Amino acid sequence: MWPPPFLYAASPLVAALTAACAVTLAVLAFSEFRGANLAYSKFGGAARAGGAPRLPSRAGMFLIYAPALAAALASFAVEGPRAQLLAAAVAVHFLKRVLEVLFVHRYSGSMPLGTSLLISSCYLFNAAAMVYVQHLSHNLQEPAVDLLYPGLVVFAAGLAGNFYHHLLLSRLRSGAGDKGYKIPRGGLFGLVVCPHYLFEIVGFVGLAMVSQTVYGLTVAVGSAAYLAGRSRATRMWYASKFEEFPASVKALVPYVW
Repeated sequence: MWPPPFLYAASPLVAALTAACAVTLAVLAFSEFRGANLAYSKFGGAARAGGAPRLPSRAGMFLIYAPALAAALASFAVEGPRAQLLAAAVAVHFLKRVLEVLFVHRYSGSMPLGTSLLISSCYLFNAAAMVYVQHLSHNLQEPAVDLLYPGLVVFAAGLAGNFYHHLLLSRLRSGAGDKGYKIPRGGLFGLVVCPHYLFEIVGFVGLAMVSQTVYGLTVAVGSAAYLAGRSRATRMWYASKFEEFPASVKALVPYVW
């Protein structure tokens, strides 16, 4: 029976927005799994030979997150306590990412402007659409199963775990002149190569639980698929660069994959 007891009913407009989101995230996830990785972080040099406009990595990553943060902050005017809580959670998520770009992460090199604009537009659309869909659900019957407050707890756990592992990654480089990559240590890095992605997925699941809309659920599932592909590519990258990379370290899920 649709909708399930933990989701709001979806109007045709919400269904159309959800379909657009699902297709976009599916294409991005498929590209990561087939090796056509978006050109940032370890894969930022892949498009260097093409002559496309590039940004310093810090500026490029700021461009990725700042518009979505602005959209989330502008969304506080929406009606309904759940929509306002969701807008606040989305704003906290992107504020954290902006502050990490400015003060935590240590960057080297550059990234294509096109990559920054592509990811930025996806984040901007999803941030705005997630809150807008919540606004459209304001007067609908509440789901039989209320996941709002458990969702906030899950979201906070994802946020904290993601930040902790970003902090560990930032400490791998000794200073501004250190541009080399090292095998990460500490936290869950002994079990998976991308625990920061694992906790980012946890955060998106928390947002989906807060929203309880099919759009929020699609963002969580689609983001998980994309980050799974990215984690797989990252593990392959480390294994190719470091002969001593432990074979027991999985890509994303401890002891499983």
